[in-house]
Amino acid sequence: MGTVTQKKTTKKSTEKVEEGIAVEVPAAPAVEEEKPAEIVVEAKKKILFVASEAAPFIATGGLAEVIGSLSKALAGKGKYDVRVILPLYQDIKKDYRKDFKFIGNIFVPLSWRNQYCGIFEYTADNVTFYFVDNEYYFKRPGCYGYYDDGERFAFFCRSVMEILSFLNFYPDVMHCHDWQAALAALYLKTIYCFRPEYQFIRAVFTIHNIEYQGKYSLDILEDLFGISYRYQYLVEYDRCINLMKGAIECCERFTTVSPTYAGEIKDPYYSHGLDPIIRRNEFKLCGILNGIDPDYYDPATDKSLFAHYSAEDLAGKAVCKEELQKMLNLPVKPDTPIIAMITRLVTHKGLDLVREVIEQVLRQDVQFVLLGTGDSSYENYFADLARRYTGKVVSAITFNSDLSRKIYAGADIFLMPSKSEPCGLSQMIASRYGTVAVVRETGGLRDSITPYGLDGNGFTFKNYDAYDMLYVIGEAINTYHNKEAWSRLVKKAMTTDFTWATSAGYYEGLYLGMLK
Repeated sequence: MGTVTQKKTTKKSTEKVEEGIAVEVPAAPAVEEEKPAEIVVEAKKKILFVASEAAPFIATGGLAEVIGSLSKALAGKGKYDVRVILPLYQDIKKDYRKDFKFIGNIFVPLSWRNQYCGIFEYTADNVTFYFVDNEYYFKRPGCYGYYDDGERFAFFCRSVMEILSFLNFYPDVMHCHDWQAALAALYLKTIYCFRPEYQFIRAVFTIHNIEYQGKYSLDILEDLFGISYRYQYLVEYDRCINLMKGAIECCERFTTVSPTYAGEIKDPYYSHGLDPIIRRNEFKLCGILNGIDPDYYDPATDKSLFAHYSAEDLAGKAVCKEELQKMLNLPVKPDTPIIAMITRLVTHKGLDLVREVIEQVLRQDVQFVLLGTGDSSYENYFADLARRYTGKVVSAITFNSDLSRKIYAGADIFLMPSKSEPCGLSQMIASRYGTVAVVRETGGLRDSITPYGLDGNGFTFKNYDAYDMLYVIGEAINTYHNKEAWSRLVKKAMTTDFTWATSAGYYEGLYLGMLK
């Protein structure tokens, strides 16, 4: 009989197999059963804000607005574990305070002291807030202005560092704001940098206003702040302790609250003496424009307003104007523009320019409303102006949040001629409420308000000059009387994007860049 030739399905050479002999055929290679792909959940990056105030709990200015809004915007992205640490002031609103949860207490070493520190927690908008309790330091009216502010905020910053281990929360980025939080960056890079769990924390420091730097005598470096004299070189400047300078030296990056202000503080005119330090460290400097919370400042829902309105339907704004005039005992004149200022009454807000030419403005058919407190010389001047121009001028020398919103909504023109303005939020809020801003081109005013003649959202002037300001106010008044043009300008102002969406994206890029 003939032979049957069969090839084995192996790499071996072909073999002859005799008939009747069983042939063992290799089994097909086993096919591994596919396993479902593992879903890897990336841990959220941890961001900690260290600040002396935050909206809505307690606020004295723009810093609080930034902390409240920026933390909310970052947490809303869903990629970050965002937490904020604040002092537990006596004046924190009771509506919030009653819901604070006590989570424990520690004792904080500060030089020769060992102070009690209670820790309270509150969560809102996916942000966890911690409040540092010590009645000796913080059970007082207001936030600042005490003889021992240096010690108060040294305790606060040292508490921040101790609380991290209590919470077992070590942030990827610790973001400190203004001189009151500057010592947190200093403590991180001096006392705590030798502890393994603190070594990978990156520090950012934001200058909200370079005028306030935290200056103290060198004699108290160890006794008050608990910092060894071997680190004196970090904080020493102009023969004294400068806490802002120390934070700039210690942090990985530092920022200002607008791109223009980041450039301005390199100039002695704006830097209040710190320009050599800024220029030496400018490789880690950037400016990011602040924003506002569009839900918090919304003329369509704001409970303080006499009527609600939007960019699509401005009828309610006319009601707000009429009711504001009635409330302030001004003649009800729908076609007379109301020029408003809501400001601290201090020189760098441009009030010397206003004082120089305001009576020339008042010769026209206008009304002028001012709200604010500050230097007694300005308080007295504007109070006297209101007495001399009854029916045209109202000066409310007070701090009144509810009235401020009514003015934002009821006025037509918002005047903000600052000599310097790191960012400014008032011009954004006014624009959001359809009140057209007139500003000087400095800091955040330059970055947020663009000239009407260039299809912008307001009116601007460049030189710090009273008559330049007077000319631009005249332009705004003339445009106001062109109802069609004014309506377009109001809508343009109201629809300008002043939200935190863009700015929070820049901060996100800054943080991630540092972590690389």
